[in-house]
Amino acid sequence: MPVSRVHVLVLPAVNLLDLSGPVQVLHTANYYGGAYEIGFVAADPQERSAQGLALAALAPLPRAAAGDVVLIPGPDLTQRLDVDPATIEWVRRAEAAGASFVSICTGALVLGDAGLLDGRRCTSHWSVIEPMRARYPAARVDDSVLFVRDGPVATSAGVASGIDLALAMVEADLGPAVAAAVARELVVYVRRNGSAAPLSPFLDRRDHLDPVVHRVQQLLADDFAAPHTLTDLARAVHVSVRALTGAFVAATGMTPLQYQQDLRLSHAETLLATTDRPVERIARDCGYADARHFRRLFTHRHGLSPRAFRAADI
Repeated sequence: MPVSRVHVLVLPAVNLLDLSGPVQVLHTANYYGGAYEIGFVAADPQERSAQGLALAALAPLPRAAAGDVVLIPGPDLTQRLDVDPATIEWVRRAEAAGASFVSICTGALVLGDAGLLDGRRCTSHWSVIEPMRARYPAARVDDSVLFVRDGPVATSAGVASGIDLALAMVEADLGPAVAAAVARELVVYVRRNGSAAPLSPFLDRRDHLDPVVHRVQQLLADDFAAPHTLTDLARAVHVSVRALTGAFVAATGMTPLQYQQDLRLSHAETLLATTDRPVERIARDCGYADARHFRRLFTHRHGLSPRAFRAADI
């Protein structure tokens, strides 16, 4: 991926987890091929977090450019309600320059005050949902999601949901396998979308204690598009095909090749939702040499063809 400049806007009384959680995700993603250039910026060179930690040597608000990301961790509104007007104006200039925005928790209020939520679907911490609806009547404030992306603006709900949103960013930029690797490194779940319902298939069915099955799952996750055979997988973990199949079904409820197909089709869903690649190319990228076979499998899974799935914007 090309270098992505991430300007972390440090506000007075910022909540530390709002700040550190998403930053840790992006920092970890850099070890897996990411190119996030993270900088901490503020109207003043020093701010104090809501928890009392002094944050010093903060860079001045920079000139944002197209492709930059402005990450806005939420402040504790019981300690500080106002945001410097110069900061609000900087956000507006960044939007005009073509930057995208990610707010965590109450950081959404900065976007609202800058006018960036008008006409957009958004969310925030449950405690400020109704005040946001009153303060930003042109925004479509949703209290039923973990996070939501509407054009260049992404907003998340309560404090820890910033980690989920950052993982979604990594998945969009680098793919679900990298997002899953980052989640494993941080020992957190990957969520496939902001609804807080389905877990990523790259981490799903991993709550068992069989080390052989875990190794095979990892082999499949690391290269799910490859034409793995049961014989190859069994040889890699030094067991018989029969022993591997029995252990895998007992631990996960499916065979290794069914598990691989689940990874492939789930990755296809992500590509259909986040890219404009042709269906035929997506089929190849997910390991299906025959695009017609891919369409049949995908339609059986969703009740929709890949093209209809994309058009439905699911």
